[in-house]
Amino acid sequence: MAGGADPHYDVLVLGEVLVEIHAGTALREAADGTPARISYSGDALNAAAAASAAGARTALLAVVGDDELSVPLLDRAAALGVDVSHVRRAPRPNGAYLLSADTDGDREFVYWRTHSAGSTLGPGHVASWRDLLTGCGALVTSGITGALSPSSRDAVRAAARLVHGAGGHVTYDPNFRSRLTGPAEARELLAEIAPLTGLLKASCPADARALVDTADPRAAAARCRALGARTVVVTTGADRLLLDDGTRAAYLPVPVNPEPVDATGAGDCFTGTTTARLVLGDTLEDAVAYGTAAASLSVSGRGGTGRVPAFSETAALAAVHRRSGRMASG
Repeated sequence: MAGGADPHYDVLVLGEVLVEIHAGTALREAADGTPARISYSGDALNAAAAASAAGARTALLAVVGDDELSVPLLDRAAALGVDVSHVRRAPRPNGAYLLSADTDGDREFVYWRTHSAGSTLGPGHVASWRDLLTGCGALVTSGITGALSPSSRDAVRAAARLVHGAGGHVTYDPNFRSRLTGPAEARELLAEIAPLTGLLKASCPADARALVDTADPRAAAARCRALGARTVVVTTGADRLLLDDGTRAAYLPVPVNPEPVDATGAGDCFTGTTTARLVLGDTLEDAVAYGTAAASLSVSGRGGTGRVPAFSETAALAAVHRRSGRMASG
């Protein structure tokens, strides 16, 4: 799915790509000589890879640096089926993060984002992508992208307005990170973007408590819908999520991976897969089922793009999970 001059894409993902350094031990125990593994991630790349794997023609809208890692970073994105021909460059280093994860799901992160290339994303870039945005099926973006810098925040606003105004779908994940932004700024952006969204995904309790003052998933979904979001998904852990489409709010079971390795990027995998399947014509219920199946499979890999399941695998797991749910309720 990489390449091509046709300006129409099923899914565009606006955001940040990062160099990922995976430590071989807990970070507080990282002595001199601790082994580490380099890979490539960031919520935008994770979501774009998932959307492509789910069958959508997908392009990445981002700014990368001029350091030595830019070429392998873009090569990795292209190898994941993502069109990188519209990515812009800036004379700055790429952002990076150090990660440690264990099989119990505990993760530790240290980020280097200040003055990164990704943080230069701004309205000027969005203007250069106008034809892409007004012609796409869907846009995926996040609160992380909006928190990188004031210009990135303006870029998120501008891109979402363009896509929504052209009749496209917008998926937004607030993905609140207290090290990047404060609750007031994140709430303000959420209030602006929510009315433009076809799908808003939030986590509970993390996003919900910080952004809508509740640790109750149903209340969180209702408050996000009150902001104008058409459909809200609230993730509540590894085994279920809440789907509120305005007609009802219901908990849906999530396939549990019996051998988890690293949950980094699982939420991004969900948003990318679900958005792709919605644009490709699946019902909301089916698209969400595929999203949860893909996210479950993704935690078998290490890092944000260490395990991007093929759609055949995702569909097979979703079918098995659907059958087991029917048998359990029958």
